[in-house]
Amino acid sequence: MASELRRITLGGLRRAKDTDLPERVRRTIQEQGDATERLIGWVQFGVVLTFAALYAIAPKTFPAEQAFQPVPWAIGGYMVFTLIRLVLAYRISLPGWFLLVSIVIDMALLFGLIWSFHIQYMQPASFYLKAPTLLYVFIFIALRALRFEARFVFAAGLTAALGWLAMVVYVISVDPNDNMITRNYVEYMTSNSILLGAEFDKIVSILVVAMILGVALIRGRALLVRSVAESVAARELSRFFAPEIAQRIRGSEQAIAAGSGEIREAAVVNFDMRGFTRFAETASPDQVMGLLADYQHHIVPIVQAHGGSIDKFLGDGIMATFGAALPSTTYAADALRAVEEAIGEARRWHEALRARGEPCPEVNAAVASGRVIFGAVGDETRLEYTVIGDAVNLSAKLEQHNKQLGTRAVCDAVTYERALAQGYAPAGVRRHVSASPVAGVGQPVDVVVLTP
Repeated sequence: MASELRRITLGGLRRAKDTDLPERVRRTIQEQGDATERLIGWVQFGVVLTFAALYAIAPKTFPAEQAFQPVPWAIGGYMVFTLIRLVLAYRISLPGWFLLVSIVIDMALLFGLIWSFHIQYMQPASFYLKAPTLLYVFIFIALRALRFEARFVFAAGLTAALGWLAMVVYVISVDPNDNMITRNYVEYMTSNSILLGAEFDKIVSILVVAMILGVALIRGRALLVRSVAESVAARELSRFFAPEIAQRIRGSEQAIAAGSGEIREAAVVNFDMRGFTRFAETASPDQVMGLLADYQHHIVPIVQAHGGSIDKFLGDGIMATFGAALPSTTYAADALRAVEEAIGEARRWHEALRARGEPCPEVNAAVASGRVIFGAVGDETRLEYTVIGDAVNLSAKLEQHNKQLGTRAVCDAVTYERALAQGYAPAGVRRHVSASPVAGVGQPVDVVVLTP
């Protein structure tokens, strides 16, 4: 029975406890709750201002010479409490016990205001039971729903129901000689008599509204927790992917699976630090990882600024694509511009480290382009977006060929011509190496030296 009720309440969602969530997720949910509490404070401040304004402009039907007027005192007390809580909401994260206490105080002040009507207007106690101010109870209950915690809605509903029950008990017991109870509906509507059934309806309405809102919040909070957890996870995971890939994963209408690909015209760039392996053999782990991080910090933003996407990090190698993740009509030109700027930046970085007496391998790069297949590879437990094609292999082999030519950056002649056709303007005269034998490539390649 209990499990079936839980299933109906949650609608198949798993109820996640906050304690089961990572600290960063709990912190995000807490920040949302704190912001909501400030919103609730401002709404309640608006409500109390409304009370004050309505009281100020309403015609006064009680005797002018009446010495004690409790309504202004009740409104004033509620305004002071609301301001104190609003200030605290901006200064600290309000604990749960404080919010529960504040709910009780809210209802007590509201019912105290309603109770004071019969004194203010010099009427029997039953007079206040017909005050429309009771409707503000539902506003207070609804405000608690903004925090997405059902316990506060249930607490507000239960407190309001008990409070109104106490108000009814007071009416029927304040005068031992007349409990004011009637069974005549017309008499109830036209006099100060009370109809217990009508008051029972009010209490039931309060409880049912609170229960419905509470159940909705239980379902909503399960979705909220899952949504926040997935949002934080997506934000963290997006750091492990190129922005274009992360957006592709988030925006995919269907589950991504291995085995599907798209044909692209793209350029592939490979960067590498020459001599890094020897450096890694003698340096400490912190030095190795620090140098890698510094190197990637200099190269990656330049690639991305020119529309490139980081495909993968291969130790000290960086493989980037232009026109694969996001189709482009200037993929070759963008790739060559990125390589020119990246190699220039790498040289400045190299000189700065050398001036400080720190080791710094030099950076090489190579570009190739052509038709590639872009898609996801792997299995159900591990997927990766990548590119497959001759351009990928040629780019890697050309990067190694820098060592034979004594250069820093090269590309094949076909890619160079494509870049020129796409608007690339070289900074100077480029050296062409015709029919250069490249290790691992079956036939000689016409090579263009981008940076000597």
